[in-house]
Parts: sequence; C-alpha cells; structure tokens
Amino acid sequence: MLPPQVGSGASVTEPPNHVTGLAERRAKAREARDYAAADKLRQEIEDEGWLIRDVAEGFALTVRPPFTIWPTVASIPVPGGAGDTGSGRPGRERAAEAVEERHSPAREQAAGGAARTPNVADGTEGEPGTENVVASQVLWDAALATSRLQEAISAAPAAGEHAEVPSGQVSVGLLVDGGPADVRKCVDALIAHTTAKILVLDLGDVEGAGSVLHELAERHPERIEAWHVAETPHWRGGPAGWGAARNKLLALDSADVHVVMETSTILDGDAITPLVAAIEGDVVAAGWKGVDPDEGGRDWHEAGPGQVRGLLGYLFAVRRDAALEAGGFPDKARYYRNGDLEFSLALPGTLVVPHERLPVHQERHRGYHDVDPDYRDRESRRTYDRVLNLLRSHPAS
Repeated sequence: MLPPQVGSGASVTEPPNHVTGLAERRAKAREARDYAAADKLRQEIEDEGWLIRDVAEGFALTVRPPFTIWPTVASIPVPGGAGDTGSGRPGRERAAEAVEERHSPAREQAAGGAARTPNVADGTEGEPGTENVVASQVLWDAALATSRLQEAISAAPAAGEHAEVPSGQVSVGLLVDGGPADVRKCVDALIAHTTAKILVLDLGDVEGAGSVLHELAERHPERIEAWHVAETPHWRGGPAGWGAARNKLLALDSADVHVVMETSTILDGDAITPLVAAIEGDVVAAGWKGVDPDEGGRDWHEAGPGQVRGLLGYLFAVRRDAALEAGGFPDKARYYRNGDLEFSLALPGTLVVPHERLPVHQERHRGYHDVDPDYRDRESRRTYDRVLNLLRSHPAS
C-alpha cells in the first residue's frame, strides 16, 4: 500500500531525530559548497526512507515514494541521446543548485512565485538547459518507419472499418500535473479500449497523482511506462514547461505514431485507430478537433472534417518522424494553450480531422480552469505571438 500524500510536500509522520540530523549536516555541507558530502548525506537520507528538498525556511523531509524521481525533465536519460546521463555529469547537489539559479525569480517569473527547487533525484542529472529533441534522436530510420506505418493502415478490410494497429507502432503520451482521479479514469479507458503503449511523464506528484500513476504502471507493466520528476509544472509555479515536457515524451518514444492526449480526455471506445488510419499519403497528423484561422489570424474557428490548419491538443496523432522534422514541440511554450497551434503550423504536411465521429469526450479541463487567469492570459499571448509569425511566414495555400 502506498503511503498517503507521497511526494506532495506533506509528511505523514515526523522524521526520526537521526534523519533530521543528517538533513542538518547536509544543509551545512551545501552552505560550504561541499557537494560531494551533500550528495552522500542525501543518499543516506534516502536510504532511511525519506526525501529532502530545500525550502525558504531551510529544508523539508517527506516519505520517500516507491518510484524513481528525476530532478528535472531534462535529466531523464534518452538512450543514446543528449539527455542520457553518465560520467562527467555534475552530482545531484550541484545540479540542483544550477537549476535553482536558472529558475530564480531574477531569471524568470513563474505563476504563483518562485519555482520550487527540484533537488530530489535517483542518479545524476545532466546539465540544465534546453534540450534539442531532434539532436537527441539517433539511428531513426524514417523510411522504415513510414513503410511499417503504411503496412499497418493499408490492411483495412472495408470502408468504415479499421485494422487494429499493432501496439508497438503507436504510443500515447500523457503529461500528469495533478488530478489523480483524472489520471486513473483516462488511463483505465486507454487500457480498456486500445492496445497502444502509454508513456506518461509525472510533473511533481501534484496532489498525489504520481502515486496513482505508479500504481497503474505496476498493475499494467506491459502497457505503461512512467517517469517521475521533482519539477512541478510552470503553470503551477514550477520550472517544467509544457513544450519541453512534451519533447521529452517524444524523445523517449520509439513508435511510428505519437499520440498527444490530455488526462481530461476520456475514450468511450477506440478513438486511436481511426486517427492512425487517417495518416496516409501526405497526411502527417490527424486529430479529434481541428481549427482554422480567420482572416488576419487573430481568431480561430472550429474546422473539419477534412483538412485543417491546426489540431487541438486534447487528442491527436502525429507521425513521429514528421514531428522530429518539425523540430519537436515548441520548447518556448511553457503553458499548453496555443502551443498545439504552434506545433501544428510547423508540421511538414497535411493535417486532417477524420469524417467519422470518434468515441471520446472531454471532462473538466483543469489545465485551463484551475490556472491563475493572469498567468493563463500572459502565457497564451506569449505563445500566440509566435503563432502569428508562423501564419505570416506560412500562409494557407
């Protein structure tokens, strides 16, 4: 049984005196910039079943969860890629301080105040900074991937029917930023209605959602692969941005088709296979909801079925090689809103909404309704300025 509120910042019991003593010694080591000693003390604290993080008042100790926690999104290793960790990387304590400096209030204003320092780790962290998703991919054979995809979708026996796409060729990427009930409902529906692999990135175990994810991954190890980071989302006052997190999932994927989905989106049937089946010829992406810009690009209206300029991030499937060719998701998009439009406009091909009605619905979108309105408007405008630039440089044909 998982301890309640694991990783949420609230301890279920008081730490024993010897653990508090280790934490106090670590604080002194950090103050003296003796990061080797601080790393050793952190490990001793973790071996005792506790996690430590720095707060304004000093440090906080919480019960260690039963899963690996990477300090940052960037530190999760991509096998053979730029995000992989290895010798020569800074230790956890030095890396944590570098992240703290990078995301200090003087460097960046996040919603709700300064970013929480993500200094919980299992392993060492790579250098903080913007990762290049395209560069982190090695030995990607786009021609082979396209061939395998076309084989999968050309087997449809009749109009209106779809051949089931083998699970190894399709992955669904989810970002978890809280809402444990949403996570459970979304993942349970994916398990029930599809055979796709499910890749999930948990940002900060907000509200214990990461612990729910761990429970689900333990129950379905053949279907779910999960990563947990100490960073909380930018839209919740942390340093983890939407675009960078989405790019990490894309980099960790190896499927031919990468499905972008939000945890507020719930499948009522197999809505994945029709989207994958629509990706053929010059079509590189297909989604549940499409939009087109009005003249001047200042407003967008619902569009489809058929060809559209933009796909909304509630649910869409994209050829992974096309996403990589586009440079991945917009790394500068710290918040989801309009990031899907920026990504759509950069894709090298046609985007469509299938003609058939998909068995899917959306529940309360916490990413919109539970975010500070001032932050939401500011970050939405920030991203939309780039969308307008893309519209000017890529006018509709």
